Amino acid sequence: MSEIFQSCACFGLLLAMGSFQLARAINKRAGKEVCNPLLFATLLCGAVLLGTGTEYDVFYDNGGNILEFFLTPATICLAIPLYKQFELLKKNAGAVLAGCAAGVAAHMAGCALMLVLFRMEAAEYISLLPKSITTAIGKGLSQELGGFPAITMATIMLTGLFGAVAAPALLRLFRVTEPVSQGLAIGTSSHAAGTSRAVEMGEVQGAASSLAIVVTGLLTVIAAPLMARLV
Repeated sequence: MSEIFQSCACFGLLLAMGSFQLARAINKRAGKEVCNPLLFATLLCGAVLLGTGTEYDVFYDNGGNILEFFLTPATICLAIPLYKQFELLKKNAGAVLAGCAAGVAAHMAGCALMLVLFRMEAAEYISLLPKSITTAIGKGLSQELGGFPAITMATIMLTGLFGAVAAPALLRLFRVTEPVSQGLAIGTSSHAAGTSRAVEMGEVQGAASSLAIVVTGLLTVIAAPLMARLV
């Protein structure tokens, strides 16, 4: 089976797209937040690769790299709801900056705590610092600071998936009802993957989350090199 996949130039692309469409159908029928299409599609792709003994490189080289190519343009498209809600976000500029700064501070503090508790190596610790920002920034930042880009990519993906699945429940748990605050919380903690969920919640949430991706990315680029000096 693995040999057949290797001979298909679009194997990775077809597997990812097919898995996502199937996951969407399951989500539509189940109607549960835990049945997040992004999460289900990821698990299904992994199951196919493991079940058939297919290496990840086959998935990536045979079509998966096309998805990575479109990752940055897809992230940029999130600026559309941001443009539509620009005046509202402009009025809340102070709250946006304060919320994103608090989120980045909490994230950096969490990484420092893990460094101490788990006695992590320097490169491992550095690899976690960009985990709450978009892949387009996080991968390069990790590499520049001396981390492991592969670990960074994995943690970014897991962080985004967790945010996309758990964000609505956590917002209800902590009684966060204001749309701008909801969007900022999601975008600051779970970048583009979480923002895709914020867009489903509402246009204001999607716009605030899109803006949070940008602000959080900039603040992390400033804070991460300083935090890296701890090791």
